[in-house]
Amino acid sequence: MSEFKIHSVLITGSSRGLGLEFIQQFLKSSNPPEKIFATCRDPEGPQSKELKNLAQKHPNVKIVQLDTTDAASVKASVKEVEKHLNGQRLDVLINNAGAFNHNSLETQTAEDMMCIYNINVVGPMLVSQAYHPLIKREKGSGKAAIVHISALLGSLEEVPELFSGFPVISYRCSKAALNMLSRCQYVGYKEDGIITIAIHPGWVKTDMGGDQATLTKEESVGCMMKIIQTLSDQQSGTFVDWQGKTIPW
Repeated sequence: MSEFKIHSVLITGSSRGLGLEFIQQFLKSSNPPEKIFATCRDPEGPQSKELKNLAQKHPNVKIVQLDTTDAASVKASVKEVEKHLNGQRLDVLINNAGAFNHNSLETQTAEDMMCIYNINVVGPMLVSQAYHPLIKREKGSGKAAIVHISALLGSLEEVPELFSGFPVISYRCSKAALNMLSRCQYVGYKEDGIITIAIHPGWVKTDMGGDQATLTKEESVGCMMKIIQTLSDQQSGTFVDWQGKTIPW
């Protein structure tokens, strides 16, 4: 399988967790992207300190303010990124920013459902829409991709196996909706030469995943990087785990 040469990549939610790890591993890759756009809601906040340190050491890392749920912020970020691209295309968009709440069928509220849905579904939709003109492939210019960081808990078929331990209603519903967004983009963006894929990163030791998780950030992102760097048209529209195994919708 041929390697996907990534000249530019944008990752949402880059100030911590999987997003920050993606930045670090892209920098360590054998052919680092010429431009790595690390986006986060508050570049000047304390959570962004490690990201700012990376940007100071690596000139190819550009920190961009981006609140994925704020249309004005998304549009402003596109203008900033386009300026740095100098007329070139954005090769890969990784919709990583997400949120999680421990609500069951009994405790789930409308407010929480709408909040999580806004971050996990509306955000990726707004970002994908806004960046679509920069990702759209020109004839003969190689691959381009939109990668959604999804979750096994969004699989409709796997609900009976995992529900008792992880009811998390708003998170499940939002990730199932994100998967549908990914499938729709697969069909709608096919003619533009854009590969669209949803990836379950595994149960990872992050602020969201907790200390009981089975994977480290390094392991999860390392495996997902291999998938992203070898993406093919045949994988477009699929839902896979961090090892590349197909997950039922």
